[in-house]
Amino acid sequence: MRQLIVAALALMLAGCAGSPDDFRNRPLAANPSAFIAAEIGFARLAQEKGQWTAFRETSHPDAIMFVPERVKARDWLKSQKDPAEVVRWQPHAVYVSCDGNSGVTTGAWQKGPANGFFTTVWARDEKGRLSWVLDHGDALATPREAPEFIASKRAVCGSRPAVPIEAAGEGEDMAVGLSADQTLSWTSTVRADKSRRVTIRLWDGKEMATVIDDRVAAPKQP
Repeated sequence: MRQLIVAALALMLAGCAGSPDDFRNRPLAANPSAFIAAEIGFARLAQEKGQWTAFRETSHPDAIMFVPERVKARDWLKSQKDPAEVVRWQPHAVYVSCDGNSGVTTGAWQKGPANGFFTTVWARDEKGRLSWVLDHGDALATPREAPEFIASKRAVCGSRPAVPIEAAGEGEDMAVGLSADQTLSWTSTVRADKSRRVTIRLWDGKEMATVIDDRVAAPKQP
């Protein structure tokens, strides 16, 4: 069954073949599969053009990443050379705002003997172009098992949720992102020891329910 899903996604991408930007320029509506296709296209671009080149070309101007402190992605990526061995990754789940203009993909990555997870927040601009606005991940001792189906969930439409209020703790660097329709949010917190937490919440009609809660330990001291 997994092979059938991969084949279907490959056909979807092949049908949109053309310029390298095609996978980020298609209209999304409230279509989870468009975010899956964007993530797969992002991973494919890394293999074809280089890892950090792909990150640069798909990033939003205000995108952030963690190294492990929070950095503005484009500034940090300017000095990065593409590694000879490129990380590979696959989406396992996608969460989409009610209006389809924001989405989050999460899944697994591999590089040589190493394995880990990633979470990527995507946004669509007024021209329909997809760019990532937050990207993070970490290594895992045990690889995430690939699901038979890529899970997808869309925020409930209709009622408009109240914007949650969060406060950073002492010594914490916190940032909160919110989709335009306020049905998808992402909170990233970097603590003084460089450990971090990224939480994704989706409106379920009653509350902003947590759908992803990634926690990354502080880096080991040399």
